[in-house]
Amino acid sequence: MAKVTRDDVARLAGTSTAVVSYVINNGPRPVAPATRERVLAAIKELGYRPDRVAQAMASRRTDLIGMIVPDARQPFFAEMTHAVEQAAAERGKMVLVGNSDYRNEREIHYLRAFLGMRVSGLILVSQGMSESAAAEIDAWDARVVLLHERPEAIDDVAVVTDDIGGAQLATRHLLEHGHEYVVCFGGVESTPSVGDPVADHVEGWRRAMHESGRATEGRLFQAPYDRYAAYEVALGLLSGPSRPPAIFCSTDDQAIGVLRAARELRIDVPGDLAVVGFDDVKEAALTDPPLTTISSDRPAMARAAVDLVLDDGLRVAGSRRERVKQFPSALIIRRSCGCG
Repeated sequence: MAKVTRDDVARLAGTSTAVVSYVINNGPRPVAPATRERVLAAIKELGYRPDRVAQAMASRRTDLIGMIVPDARQPFFAEMTHAVEQAAAERGKMVLVGNSDYRNEREIHYLRAFLGMRVSGLILVSQGMSESAAAEIDAWDARVVLLHERPEAIDDVAVVTDDIGGAQLATRHLLEHGHEYVVCFGGVESTPSVGDPVADHVEGWRRAMHESGRATEGRLFQAPYDRYAAYEVALGLLSGPSRPPAIFCSTDDQAIGVLRAARELRIDVPGDLAVVGFDDVKEAALTDPPLTTISSDRPAMARAAVDLVLDDGLRVAGSRRERVKQFPSALIIRRSCGCG
């Protein structure tokens, strides 16, 4: 059987091959509804399948979006990646995902790989982008949207959460329960980069403590972002002589590790220890006790990132503030903080 071509579709629909292309690609020019229906009917009748490789070669773009995350095994990044995939599907795109494993060389590897594939754009979740990675993006003149973090090394459009405000909400809530002070589980970096969400969480905690007249010295603990390593840090802290009354964790995964350590040490949560996390991953509602946390609208953030990376107006002039789309944070109250 001869391969069905775009010319065959155009002849059956009584239109031009250009109009068939507009229907298949949903643009760039509008097509009258009646004509669109004829083209779609012809495509169905003939069983036509567009040659995506040829389309990509002609347009120098594919129907793919590249997405680089630090670690898709972590619940927050897994849920954000899924949200991006759904938003991309609504725009007729597919998503390629690469894990940087928090390593600059891996991030650069995926940048080169995805850009070499002529992806339509890149959505980048970067934990402190290097100058080399930023130079790679500039060299390719890539369409990039930063998601979750806005590194100083690159000045592209960013979609973020109000991390400082969310951390303030969490810390204030714990202090309103009457706790003398709140300790904070930050990240592993002693001097985190500007725009790092965890650095903003620490800053929000610090502001809430200071505005209430509490000291922060000696109350910030470096802890990896995952539950397993955070569990080890929590074991040492909670079994020591200066057990804190309340802990604000920069990630829910850290908080889950803290809850596990408290259970192992027979410390009642929230009776003897209050815990609040950040991210509102799905598992937070199923911990024992259910975890109070800070939430943001991940589906809306994912849609915004996809829309920005695909829209022609991405590289508009403007200040850094105007190029950052910030979504509000909300306190999700469950039982680990002492409510309920």
